[in-house]
Amino acid sequence: MRLLVVDDDPGLLALIRTTFEDVEVDVDEATSSASARAAVASDPPDVIVLDVRLAAESGLDLCRELKSDLRTATIPIVLLSGLVDLQPHVAADSGADAYLPKPFSPLQLLGLVERLAGGLGSYALTDVPLDRSDNAQLMLYARDLRRIVELERAQRRLVQQAYGATVNALAEALEAKDMGTRAHSNRVARYALDLTRAVEPALADDVSVEYGFVLHDVGKIGISDRILQKTGPLTPEERRVMEEHPLLGFEMLRDVTFLSGEGLSVVRNHHERFDGAGYPDRLQGTEIPLAARIFAVADTLDAMTSDRPYRTARSWDETRSEIFAQSGRQFDPGVVEAFREREAELRQIQRVVAAA
Repeated sequence: MRLLVVDDDPGLLALIRTTFEDVEVDVDEATSSASARAAVASDPPDVIVLDVRLAAESGLDLCRELKSDLRTATIPIVLLSGLVDLQPHVAADSGADAYLPKPFSPLQLLGLVERLAGGLGSYALTDVPLDRSDNAQLMLYARDLRRIVELERAQRRLVQQAYGATVNALAEALEAKDMGTRAHSNRVARYALDLTRAVEPALADDVSVEYGFVLHDVGKIGISDRILQKTGPLTPEERRVMEEHPLLGFEMLRDVTFLSGEGLSVVRNHHERFDGAGYPDRLQGTEIPLAARIFAVADTLDAMTSDRPYRTARSWDETRSEIFAQSGRQFDPGVVEAFREREAELRQIQRVVAAA
């Protein structure tokens, strides 16, 4: 939508420009009736917001002129005025589609413009406000800005709840194919988040990372049940198919907005090795995204201390020794050191999850 604002007050122009800048409205500005005529003639806007008091000519006269010309008569016009004695019927007689006395609510102006641009017809002309003090316009703008911030926060909470519901639905779909995966996803996500806070606290604030931890194995949805649920060793061909799950998961989620941070790298790269012998991309060292390097340790911790169809769980001490032995080979040494420092807390997570 294109909006033409005709006003010679730079402060008010700035307020209106700020009001519309985040709602996909292109705002053109004119500071006189002459420049307004030129703007309308070159590229007619969808709506005109016109101040009554202009330097050389009344906005009422310009409004009458535009409404009497067949070429511009259908363009909706919102009149603004700071004149105390201007009555709403005067604005209506000029042909205006709506009238807002100053000071006006920016949200009210936004609503008027969207209604008129949508072809919903004339809007009820507004009564003159009681407060006409010098700072009233700024106070109204501050009030509306606070309201917008509150609405955005509420919408953000709703979006985050929707994201969480989506993640849970995907995890449940995976559990239906691979029994025990949901419990594994929840446990390993808790281990990985604890390690992330120790290695790089700022990374833990990236909401996509936690989602990536939970959905790391989502690509297994595309793997045959015969392979997923096999109790014996996999054949080389079955192993090749199984190793496709990180890429399958990546392709499934690559366009999902809430995974656009490092979370998507966890899905794709959680089976990479620090020495470059992992898959699917054979990344090495710090080429592997940090969240994926952290997750690799958490994943091994949970995998080794949990029962699997092909083996029973190993002890915590055996698992710890294996993680230490693989420092610099399978795992990032910095992440292994974080595991050493956080071992007591990680062990407590295991006890809490097991008791749940």
